[in-house]
Amino acid sequence: MKRWTSVLNMVVAGALAATAAVTSPDVTGTTGIRQAATANGDGSAPAVAQVSEETRNHRPGKPRKPRADTRWVNSWTSMPQLTEPHNMPPAPFTRDGLVLADSTLRQTIHTTIGGERLRLRFSNAFGGTVLPITSVEVALPQGGKAGAPAIRPGSSRPVTFHGKPSVSIPVGAQMVSDPLDFTVAPGSELTVTLYLKDGQASNNITSHPGSRTTSHLLAGDHTGAADLPGATPTDHWYFLSGLEVTARDTASAVAVLGDSLTDGRGSTTNGNDRWPDLLAERLRAGKATSDVAVLNQAAGGNRVLQDGLGPNVLARMDRDVLAQSGVAWLIVLEGINDIGTAEAAPAAQRAVVDQLIAAYDQIVTRAHAQDIRVYGATMPPFGGNEMYDDPAGEREKSRQAVNEWIRKSGAFDSVIDFDAATRDPAQPERLLEKYDTGDHLHLNPAGYRAMADAVPARLFR
Repeated sequence: MKRWTSVLNMVVAGALAATAAVTSPDVTGTTGIRQAATANGDGSAPAVAQVSEETRNHRPGKPRKPRADTRWVNSWTSMPQLTEPHNMPPAPFTRDGLVLADSTLRQTIHTTIGGERLRLRFSNAFGGTVLPITSVEVALPQGGKAGAPAIRPGSSRPVTFHGKPSVSIPVGAQMVSDPLDFTVAPGSELTVTLYLKDGQASNNITSHPGSRTTSHLLAGDHTGAADLPGATPTDHWYFLSGLEVTARDTASAVAVLGDSLTDGRGSTTNGNDRWPDLLAERLRAGKATSDVAVLNQAAGGNRVLQDGLGPNVLARMDRDVLAQSGVAWLIVLEGINDIGTAEAAPAAQRAVVDQLIAAYDQIVTRAHAQDIRVYGATMPPFGGNEMYDDPAGEREKSRQAVNEWIRKSGAFDSVIDFDAATRDPAQPERLLEKYDTGDHLHLNPAGYRAMADAVPARLFR
């Protein structure tokens, strides 16, 4: 009996050893590749991929824990929105009840802080059906340029979800990718390329129309292609809603709730010169603030109290602020669209002022419950704007009343005075002419620079 037991043990041990040999992961798999990136994107060849001892002992599909001295922090975000008909992917990528079937979508995003590992967030918040993504790769854009259709050869790396190349995102949900060893530099561009074999079987899809960055669409699977000749350009982001990086444990993020002034109406396409971009640039230059990420959670036409372009602030705050990784501060610059779309009558304007103040109080209360400091930003002037300015000046009175409450109520942890930074001293109800795009509401890049410079860096130390 003992003899047969010994034989049986030898057979089992041999079988287990053979199984281990068959299933042992390839140490050069996508989870273990570290890609070096340069901050200036000068087109030089990428560093040779290195495989660490930690990677050799790591099984694909089971992400390693970050080092003890790092944490996940969002470096970039875009506010998810329901895509309006005129912002859908252009023909032939949109058909009746089907979008982006057998299509490659290449997008670039601008980091605020860097890290050695990354995760991507994809959103189906407003999709009408499940969103099936067949494959995703990240790369460095050719020349380090925003909106570039080409990538640096050899820099593309596959992204996985629970160890698999594809993912299906349920209606209303988001999915976070597996961690990938891929170094991204602060203030640099990152290319994200998706392939959707089946497309999304709905004309309700999730996007961020105000990308001010060019994306590229091409029929077929070109996920890892070095270039996309013949691709169709479109200035929108689709499905991609966040980039997280492993940063030092001292790193944190400031989220910004805003409307078109924060989304960058009047800024330069592919120029990254919205005021949050320019604020991030300033903070990176300071030793005490170099690891502060800036998360732009704004959309043109957005309102605090009522849905507009995107859900109202009170409805979207949990998703766009409280659920983001590493947020320690919040800037609130919204209310112009609430005032501007309310009737220009004294009673209606008094009501919107009262409701805005109550809403700001709610925002502060909910953020403080998560240990997030909240900074109230005064609204720049809109005198002379065809849609919002009224002959009796009722809306201007409302703007002044709300701004005065922001400055003096003590409800916010600090105040950022964008009104003072952008108004014409001779006509305080109007923007300075050198900052005005011409519609007397939106600012040009010089105006956005003035706004960024008006934010005290000490608020983030």
